[in-house]
Amino acid sequence: MNSLSAKRLMNELGESKRAFYFVIDYKMQDCLVYPGSLPEGVKMSIKDSCTHIQQKKEKQTEGTFACSPVSFECYQLAYEKVRHQLMIGNSYLCNLTFQTPIETSYRLEEIFDSSEAPYKLLYKDKFVVFSPETFVRIQDGCIYSYPMKGTIDASLPNAEQQILNDEKEMAEHATITDLIRNDLSIVSKNVRVTRYRYLDLIRTNGKDLLQVSSEITGELPEDYHSHIGDILFALLPAGSICGAPKPKTLDIILASENYDRGFYTGIFGYFDGDKLESAVSIRFIENQQGELVYKSGGGITTMSDCKSEYQELIDKIYVPFY
Repeated sequence: MNSLSAKRLMNELGESKRAFYFVIDYKMQDCLVYPGSLPEGVKMSIKDSCTHIQQKKEKQTEGTFACSPVSFECYQLAYEKVRHQLMIGNSYLCNLTFQTPIETSYRLEEIFDSSEAPYKLLYKDKFVVFSPETFVRIQDGCIYSYPMKGTIDASLPNAEQQILNDEKEMAEHATITDLIRNDLSIVSKNVRVTRYRYLDLIRTNGKDLLQVSSEITGELPEDYHSHIGDILFALLPAGSICGAPKPKTLDIILASENYDRGFYTGIFGYFDGDKLESAVSIRFIENQQGELVYKSGGGITTMSDCKSEYQELIDKIYVPFY
């Protein structure tokens, strides 16, 4: 359904405090809302939330996983387009992503079942998501967001100090935190940053990663249940996967990326009639007519280094089991 229909249905379900699942694509053109339960072939797991937790299944056998990233020269062409727009002031932060062909012996359902991630989604035989990033959480009249910006190989010497003291990463995180704070101000009051630049450890099949996040909190009006759809769509697309300022940065992304993101960098989640938990659809594997691609990227600023950004794109190509 389109965004208008999805918003209306979410508001109606929220007003009557009926539970529903939702999956929304990046452009908000393909919106799935499932009252009560998920259809056959669709699985969702949300850790520490109001919905059920799918228990992790151990892999039956050790499989293979290999990727063939875009060449550095190809990445650099798109990077320079983005950098030019940054240098002339059309954006302060722009998220540049690519799709990477992968080869793996794991099936999409096996990846879903075996993954260690706070948020997981399997959509039939089309795609699987194992996301570490919350979009928004709504609970007890408050809305919370946890923008994630900054990734480093945890095995590097002094990795924690490197990522926290890196000027480029500091500026990028400050920009996205300010953007999300402004976004939450659209739908809530008394918006504040309650935790700033804390680290999460993510274990993968290839290496351990450290990722930097912040927590931003706002207070919702008393009748927020009847405006659940309005709240979600007012905040889309997620600031952490586009950049700032949003409208112009979205144009830059469209001109710089040579593929359709689809459900990648959209959102998914669950409302239990009172509480809502949602995730940004990153760490994403898609089945494209029998061929698998992994979609990944990162935020570009005027202080970015092309080789480092290229490496970050590659570092994010993983499955989170070990």
